Amino acid sequence: MEFDAVVNAVVDALKRAHTELPPDVLEAIKRAYGEEENEIARKNLEAILKNIEAAKKLGVPMCQDTGIPVFFVEVGRELCLDFDLKEAIVEGVRKATAEIPLRPNAVHPITRENSGDNTGLGIPQINVELVKGDELRMVVMPKGAGSENVSALKMMLPTQVDKIKDFVVETVKNAGGKPCPPIFVGVGVGSTFDGAAKLAKKALLRNVLEMNDFELELLEAVNELGIGAMGLGGKYTALAVLVEFGHCHTASLPVAVNIQCWANRRAEVVLR
Repeated sequence: MEFDAVVNAVVDALKRAHTELPPDVLEAIKRAYGEEENEIARKNLEAILKNIEAAKKLGVPMCQDTGIPVFFVEVGRELCLDFDLKEAIVEGVRKATAEIPLRPNAVHPITRENSGDNTGLGIPQINVELVKGDELRMVVMPKGAGSENVSALKMMLPTQVDKIKDFVVETVKNAGGKPCPPIFVGVGVGSTFDGAAKLAKKALLRNVLEMNDFELELLEAVNELGIGAMGLGGKYTALAVLVEFGHCHTASLPVAVNIQCWANRRAEVVLR
């Protein structure tokens, strides 16, 4: 495997993530459109579907907020890399920003100086995990600010397990129409302060059509809020709630809620 192969794979993944939604996400939106009874909500969902179709046809980003590039990378333990993987990913982001093109969103937190290429201190965010095998698997998830800004984390007490649902619903209620609903909700339960947030974001990589009973219970509670498409009312405030768990300290219960807009963008690439 060579440096340029990773660079080009990153560009390809970002291009796909921004111009076409994964099949499961698209199916969830189509189902909502077919089942929605609120006329205003149906019009909004129809506009979303037309936007998705146009983005794929024209090969342009489906949203002006092309987000911050977040990568989940799995490196096979038998894979031999004789180059800097991080630098290859960073270079891929630079190239993708210029070629797709993507809006430069990465700024210094204090000076607000824009790097101009979606790279900078800790950006792109790269999460690396060692796994079995000899493959390199990368999943990119562009994360826009409208949804990220209304996400939340709470250090709950071990005795508050029964309050997890309340926190999830409260977070969505406080978000209202800001994250461009119908939304996808990732929930991280356990781990550490930062680990819970990572779990919540990682949950959004799962198939949104496959939820267990607990997740369906949370989804029902969220949709009872009636916020609806674009915050104007309707049956579907969220299309999925996905939960990931991690063992935590005996004296803590971190819970993170990472909200994603209707454009639950992600793309995967595997290199050998």
